[in-house]
Amino acid sequence: MRVRILRRWRRTTLAGLLGAGLALAGLTPAATAAPAAEPHASAALPGPLYVDPDSQVRRWTAANPGDWRQPVIADRIASQPQARWLSQYNPGTVQQEVAGYMSAAGGSLPVLSVYGIPNRDCGGASSGGAPDLPSYQNWIRLIAAGVGDHPVVIILETDALALEDCLDQAGRDARHAALRQAVTTLKAAGPQTHVYLDGGHSAWHSPGDQAARLAASGVADADGVFTNVSNFRTTAQEVAYGKQILAALGDPDLNLVVDTSRNGNGSNGQWCDPSGRALGAAPTLATGDDAVDALLWVKPPGEADGCAARAGQFVPDLAYALATN
Repeated sequence: MRVRILRRWRRTTLAGLLGAGLALAGLTPAATAAPAAEPHASAALPGPLYVDPDSQVRRWTAANPGDWRQPVIADRIASQPQARWLSQYNPGTVQQEVAGYMSAAGGSLPVLSVYGIPNRDCGGASSGGAPDLPSYQNWIRLIAAGVGDHPVVIILETDALALEDCLDQAGRDARHAALRQAVTTLKAAGPQTHVYLDGGHSAWHSPGDQAARLAASGVADADGVFTNVSNFRTTAQEVAYGKQILAALGDPDLNLVVDTSRNGNGSNGQWCDPSGRALGAAPTLATGDDAVDALLWVKPPGEADGCAARAGQFVPDLAYALATN
């Protein structure tokens, strides 16, 4: 009960602190050109967001100063805070990796996308993950140990719930139980660990359906729901959809995070490296909406979905197109 009261206090504080924040309607793709100077927008998510100097896009811009695409990619993408994906099942090194990342972030707020549940992506372009659920829980424990008491946002298992229809009922039940345990383990790392669970996106499942999956997976013990990760739906569509999920869940302590990394032109109905897409609103904690904790770049712009190149590989042409469309 004490944890729930503290969370409710943080939500109330957030409402006051975001009064001077950016209104969602005012956020445009052009805002991504500016360097990330993130205000300390909320008590729930203490900023500024962390810009990883060792991201794939940062390494590419450093290694290719003479490339004609480099200035645009450096200015509009590499300057922005983006998530670090933990997508390799690496129990021997993951705790050290996470601890090092937390240390490098210093007083900033890093975002981790934890992506290693068994049967990940139902054998699709991003298949992989831990070999079994006990191994997965051990991997999660190591991640939690690496996080310690550092503030962090954890995007827990993109598509794990929205894509679970490939599993039989026993498999879905086991996945829900695994996510419940993962939420408990990660939240126990420290009071500044903020965990969000998979809400899919607005053109996938109904809000009620997705809310039922989230409820079965322990979202009541998390901080909220994320939507649109690795997809292209507009911010307005996702905020409206996310609020419908929150209403269906009926828990005032839960909030929303939206991935805006590639949604500047919305979706054309395709999901795998489609043409004509654009950067969305710059990452921010100052959303101007009490129900929305953050707009984040969870899927790093320029990293492939699995069609233009291997999933997760940085492709300069993809990045340049997103930055200039």
